[in-house]
Amino acid sequence: MSITEQIPSLELLQTMLKIREVELEIARKYPDGDMRCPTHLSIGQEAAAAGVCAALKKDDLAVSTHRAHAHYLAKGGSVRAMIAEIYGKATGCSRGKGGSMHLTDWSVGFVGSTAIVGNSIPVGVGLGFSLKMKGVENISVVFLGDGSVEEGVFYESINFAVVKKLPVLFVCENNLYSVYSPLSVRQPKDRRIYSMVEAMGITTETVDGNDVAQTYRAALDSVTRIRLDQKPHLMELSTYRLLEHCGPNFDNELGYRSKEEFEFWKNKDPIKNFETDLIAKGVISEFDLIKLRGVIKEEVKDAFEYAERSPYPDENEAFANLYSA
Repeated sequence: MSITEQIPSLELLQTMLKIREVELEIARKYPDGDMRCPTHLSIGQEAAAAGVCAALKKDDLAVSTHRAHAHYLAKGGSVRAMIAEIYGKATGCSRGKGGSMHLTDWSVGFVGSTAIVGNSIPVGVGLGFSLKMKGVENISVVFLGDGSVEEGVFYESINFAVVKKLPVLFVCENNLYSVYSPLSVRQPKDRRIYSMVEAMGITTETVDGNDVAQTYRAALDSVTRIRLDQKPHLMELSTYRLLEHCGPNFDNELGYRSKEEFEFWKNKDPIKNFETDLIAKGVISEFDLIKLRGVIKEEVKDAFEYAERSPYPDENEAFANLYSA
């Protein structure tokens, strides 16, 4: 049996294609001025979200970062609800109050995302603590970026999860940059995040985050192990964003990353390479791939039309669900 046959190949491909098409359409329509919130796109990083979330159950919980679209969609979130949220409409998954960086949908176990670097990490650990107290087999997944490991709350959260033996999967998407700053100016030379964190008593691994099959297999092994022993685990996924840090454009003219580096990662496009592999193995034909892309394009088109015709929230909604301590 081939590696391809052992994984949900078509599900993974469909998820990545959906994420890519949604974000390409966001990039195309963003200049129109109807999406009045910052957007951080995951074009080039689709395999990380698709591979990890395919290994989860619907009632497993997940939290994310400012770059949350891919995680929300891969966890089963509605394209309509997400686009409506980015448009600030009442039909959005956060009722139009959160925008791109604050997606929430309890119906699929997506508890939330936040714009503050590292801010969702302790939330995800707290969710893991609640799951353990309830005695259920579900797990909490914390998606974070390489910049988050420079925040104190990351170490506090890892320590708490290890000490309390919590069912938490930390997924660090290492795309090499924090805005425009490479790892070389932010972290010690030759330090590896996964090996550094392992010293805190947590099991870790490093995975090619642009290889969706490898990511899925590693995530499934990790999730299975966490369900059995109720201990945390960290995956470091190497990946790369092709567009600018925030916004719909390319920003290579800024000079913070070399042409050679960009081309190297462009050639590691997780969708293109997976499509080529599946066609070569006969899992999908080029004709069926065209049909699948067409179906996804129609779904995305419908989502934008739905968002555009949806109403804005009532002004009184601004005072609903507010809490203070």
